[in-house]
Amino acid sequence: MGSNSSRIGDLPKNEYLKKLSGTESVSENDPFWNQLLSFSFPAPTSSTELKLLEEATISVCRSLVENNPRTGNLGALIKVFLSRTKELKLSAECQNHIFIWQTHNALFIICCLLKVFICEMSEEELQLHFTYEEKSPGSYSSDSEDLLEELLCCLMQLITDIPLLDITYEISVEAVSTMMVFLSCQLFHKEVLRQSISHKYLMRGRCLPYTSKLVKTLLYNFIRQEKPPPPGAHVLPQQSDGGGLLYGLASGVATGLWTVFTLGGVGSKVATASELSSPLANQSLLLLLVLANLTDAADAPNPYRQAIMSFKNTQDSSPFPSSIPHAFQINFNSLYMALCEQQTSDQATLLLYTLLHQNSNIRTYMLARTDMENLVLPILEILYHVEERNSHHVYMALIILLILTEDDGFNRSIHEVMLKNITWYSERVLTEISLGSLLILVVIRTIQYNMTRTRDKYLHTNCLAALANMSAQFRSLHQYAAQRIVSYTCRHLRRYVYVLDKLYFPHSHCSTLQHCFSTLSDNGEELLSLTCSHILRSYASSLFSLLSKKHNKVLEQATQSLRGSLSSNDVPLPDYAQDLNVIEEVIRMMLEIINSCLTNSLHHNPNLVYALLYKRDLFEQFRTHPSFQDIMQNIDLVITFFSSRLLQAGAELSVERVLEIIKQGVVALPKDRLKELLHTIPQEKLHVYRDLDPGGKKFPELKFKYVEEEQPEEFFIPYVWSLVYNSAVGLYWNPQDIQLFTMDSD
Repeated sequence: MGSNSSRIGDLPKNEYLKKLSGTESVSENDPFWNQLLSFSFPAPTSSTELKLLEEATISVCRSLVENNPRTGNLGALIKVFLSRTKELKLSAECQNHIFIWQTHNALFIICCLLKVFICEMSEEELQLHFTYEEKSPGSYSSDSEDLLEELLCCLMQLITDIPLLDITYEISVEAVSTMMVFLSCQLFHKEVLRQSISHKYLMRGRCLPYTSKLVKTLLYNFIRQEKPPPPGAHVLPQQSDGGGLLYGLASGVATGLWTVFTLGGVGSKVATASELSSPLANQSLLLLLVLANLTDAADAPNPYRQAIMSFKNTQDSSPFPSSIPHAFQINFNSLYMALCEQQTSDQATLLLYTLLHQNSNIRTYMLARTDMENLVLPILEILYHVEERNSHHVYMALIILLILTEDDGFNRSIHEVMLKNITWYSERVLTEISLGSLLILVVIRTIQYNMTRTRDKYLHTNCLAALANMSAQFRSLHQYAAQRIVSYTCRHLRRYVYVLDKLYFPHSHCSTLQHCFSTLSDNGEELLSLTCSHILRSYASSLFSLLSKKHNKVLEQATQSLRGSLSSNDVPLPDYAQDLNVIEEVIRMMLEIINSCLTNSLHHNPNLVYALLYKRDLFEQFRTHPSFQDIMQNIDLVITFFSSRLLQAGAELSVERVLEIIKQGVVALPKDRLKELLHTIPQEKLHVYRDLDPGGKKFPELKFKYVEEEQPEEFFIPYVWSLVYNSAVGLYWNPQDIQLFTMDSD
């Protein structure tokens, strides 16, 4: 480095870096620093080049680690940077490009050194290196100033106070990145850190007063999505005579270091368009998520999480309660629009989840919006393209839907929003459909994908919970949505018969049942002939009669197996036996969802009644099944009632005529004939619980609520840091050093 341009591979041989890391002490007033900081070299343009920069930095760092206790050069470099930042705001106002450029270079070097230091040494050793002064070998003064805390406070001031201009964009990004690097010690520990220098400096002391201002600035950086200035936008005009060298230096950084903001992503995936278009927004969002997910200190809650939980709309004039610390206000409309536009990235979806779950002000605001389709449609697209998304992103999108469906107003309003030509939905052309019906289609598709591919029990539990929350407010269901609700239920009813057959008659190889499953198309529509359906009904009836006495025993064994309560000496049940309890749970929930719709909004959903009548043969088989007969009462009543009216109308009825008879029959069917059921779906599910009456037995309404695990940080901290590892622009960590998560994790 220095006034001569360098290549990355030459850095270990650079005379200025060798002097910085060597055995000679350099005073903070030495002209050497101006020479060191006047560098330019071609910026890394790939993860390979970032790796080369890391390797070059390591050799310099190791030399500095050895010599710094005697030279104190690291402290001198930090003091040079700290002294320059005091004039940074004035330099920005005066358009002092060279001063800002050199200050950025100082921070760039500090960031590179800090990253390697954190990876290679303990926190205690790191703190010692930031307190060394020039002194005799081996001596150390305990009253030395803590430069690490000063550096962090300076970075927070830089992020929050320096105006964002073309000439300050680069150093603003570097300040955010350096804060992330400071927190990156978590990457090198398998266990979640609950006591660290992060807690020491960021949750108390001099940094604490900057909490709300920092969170607000990071949020606004995300909202504004400011793009980096074009190359050369901040270069001084060509100067004559003696100005040539300065111009050359500024030009070097314009064509070199500025291009760091168009790098591809590091780690295991390529940067998305949002990461490339606004590096400051991307880095700010990642830092915000890291701060929000820090564990509480032993004697104080996480102040950054407190700030996220309590901020209000700028239009809210009510005073903050004195008990709420770190409160601030932000423009909710701007935040909402940014969240709607940025849902293609994991980190934006995670921010949306965090705000909906933790900040009641933003949740109330969003649920009151009249354009919720702008937020819901991107979430549905994530779920629809489940094959292309990582499991964490899909899970966050699903939990967002579950939180939204807890609100009855949302469940009603989504059926009033009509959409046209949903181009990304490819199973069927949807020229016009309500947002509610589309949501049902996408969630059922997600359940089906999960049951056939990933087989994540908790994913389908939360999918079903979202459908259950909506069921009482189903309105004017699209015919395809109604058809999918019923056909998906029928698919599992057939699967249930098949599993029972395999369990009790493992050598029968019932060709009828096997044929039943081999002829199901991908979207769940069965292609069975009337003859096959008749045979299946006859077979199922006799099988249920035979198994009714033994059924509860089988389910008990299957449940024990699923919960791991069988001893290690027991022979595990076959896969199909373990599936039995899961399949029954899905069937019962789907039947409850259908029942809830029939009980609360039968007159609004003729298409659902039509779909039930179309599949009535299969539903009739389960009328007396011991596990479903209670929930089948209302469904059987509806099927019987409308079947009789169709028989009275004669044969060869058109679809339009059948729907007309159904609409007329709805008026004639007394509501009191539909019984209120005792909902008995097990509620000990991860992330979901049901509202109980005080008696604890009766569920007057089919409703679920989302709750986090007891220790959510065990999930969220590795997830957030995997996003930093994969998405942070211009930062690279050796994958062999990462301990927090495996490289093949989502």
